[in-house]
Amino acid sequence: MILLQFVLGLAVMILGAELLVRGAARLATALGLSPLVIGLTVVAYGTGAPELAISVQASLSGQATLSLGNVVGSNTFNVLLILGLSALITPLVVSQQLVRLDVPLMIVASLLLFVFALDGHLAQWEGACLCLGAVGYTVFSIVQSRKESEAIHAQYAEGIKVAQPETKPSWVIQIALIIVGLGCLVWGARWMVAAAVAMAEAFGLSELVIGLTIVAAGTSLPEVATSIAASIRGERDIAVGNVVGSNMFNILAVLGLAGLVAPSAIQIPPAALRFDIPVLIAVAIACLPIFFTGHVIARWEGALFLGYYLAYLLYVLLAATEHRALSIFSHIMLLFVLPLTGITLCV
Repeated sequence: MILLQFVLGLAVMILGAELLVRGAARLATALGLSPLVIGLTVVAYGTGAPELAISVQASLSGQATLSLGNVVGSNTFNVLLILGLSALITPLVVSQQLVRLDVPLMIVASLLLFVFALDGHLAQWEGACLCLGAVGYTVFSIVQSRKESEAIHAQYAEGIKVAQPETKPSWVIQIALIIVGLGCLVWGARWMVAAAVAMAEAFGLSELVIGLTIVAAGTSLPEVATSIAASIRGERDIAVGNVVGSNMFNILAVLGLAGLVAPSAIQIPPAALRFDIPVLIAVAIACLPIFFTGHVIARWEGALFLGYYLAYLLYVLLAATEHRALSIFSHIMLLFVLPLTGITLCV
């Protein structure tokens, strides 16, 4: 019953995000916004709406650690698994100027989260700073989009089909879609948070681990669908831009708002500070050489990303259950896999 509640909550949240994106995108088109701006704001934020709903609900319910795990796990999932799968489908060309600027910004945001977490908690004023960063990033994205080439604008116009209805959109219908979508997000988030907490208690795992794994994967499904569909259609800039934009939204808007509405400061578990947040930073930094080597994410690099996600997931589960194989696995990663990857990236 707990698993059924989790799945139903996830399904309702994904439906809510879809309705929210449809309504908001058509309203944005009616207001004269370009498809590129809609893709970078409405669609990117819409696909991040499940993470936002879960994190805010978890903070309000007193399970703020779940919101931290959701954000950190979702960002790691986005880069390693989503980009890995997308690159295996077709090598991803990273040519747009915006993505090249966003990757360093994603690294800065990840480092800022680490600095805020050093004292063992995320205070409300720190959450407010992250929210202000989200506003600044959105304005920056809109300004930079005006400098993009006609080819990039045309690609987004093709990719964001929902924003181009054949007939003039009805304001009443679109506002109704937005309201229903928000309602589904809130309702689904309550179900998922309750189910996630129950699963953590049933399996003897912490809320952080559940947030890093099951909840993170579930709330990232909209990003999976968007990026893989864009890769299949050949819209490879959208596949990469969606992941980088969603990661920025998760750190700045999702965690910022969760920290702002939490009754007290979000406590940062020592395990997250020692391992999960540094992994988040390492994943963001790893994007630089891979994105900039010929501006292509090759299939072998996608396979490398997938392999690392499986290794990360295995480590989290082994550490959570205190399995005896953890020591052997850690030594293999430190003595063989990590040095080999470092040499590969340098070459």
